[in-house]
Amino acid sequence: MHRKGLKKVGRTILWILLVPVLVALALIFTCDGVISHAAKGRCYESTDDIPHNKAALVLGTSSKLVGGSPNAYFTNRIRAAVELYNAGKVDCIVVSGDNRHASYNEPREMKRALLAAGIPESKIYMDYAGFRTLDSVVRMDTIFSQHSFTVVSQRFHIERALYIARSRGLDAIGYSAADVNRFYGFKTRCREYLARVKMFIDLITHKEPHFGGEKIELDC
Repeated sequence: MHRKGLKKVGRTILWILLVPVLVALALIFTCDGVISHAAKGRCYESTDDIPHNKAALVLGTSSKLVGGSPNAYFTNRIRAAVELYNAGKVDCIVVSGDNRHASYNEPREMKRALLAAGIPESKIYMDYAGFRTLDSVVRMDTIFSQHSFTVVSQRFHIERALYIARSRGLDAIGYSAADVNRFYGFKTRCREYLARVKMFIDLITHKEPHFGGEKIELDC
């Protein structure tokens, strides 16, 4: 084959490889933009501005990093939930997270941290089946009977939670916990791009929470 023909074949192969990558990137950034845009005006950073809701939903994460040091995402979410409660902007707090292993219990760790911060035990409710953000958000309606509530997490996470809530006809707002520095949170932010694409797939396929359960009344 002549050199000119080889170049033509090479360009064809390059485009065959490049087009799927470009399509995937376009999909990722489109999903990201749609979710962020939908959350505008519904994420708050000050307790002075945020409206009152009966309950806050604190989205779970590990309290410790792999090496055993404190997880800043966890610490900042707890601090934000305490701020909301102490400001009188929520009456009780639902901590929702992963509890699929005996040695790993996000709701239990969140409850311990809230108690240590002075939140009354009677004002804390645990959702042990918040395996994914979708589960946590939907179960606020199906288990805790809350149509309106305040999501507590970092803003990038809240935006996705609010989109899920909106798709289910729920009136949720968000209170942003302090983020972590960009270097520390780089891997988490990269995963968030993929999580947003996965969220749209879940919504299109009408994904439901892993578990149902009996109704829990929030007595607050």
